[in-house]
Amino acid sequence: MTDVAYQVLINDEEQRSLWPLGKEVPQGWRSEGKEGSREECMEYVDGVWTDMRPRSLQEQMKADAVG
Repeated sequence: MTDVAYQVLINDEEQRSLWPLGKEVPQGWRSEGKEGSREECMEYVDGVWTDMRPRSLQEQMKADAVG
């Protein structure tokens, strides 16, 4: 079994995904800079992506609350 290195991707909605390192990043996504084993990347994502709502929904809900 081969160890696969991953990277954490992020999109404009601040959603995250694990992606095999060295594989072309899909359109609409960019590297967040974290690379490592699947477990390391999952641990990182669990620590930083605490609000699963898309960014646009978060912003709309804040705007609705204000006014």
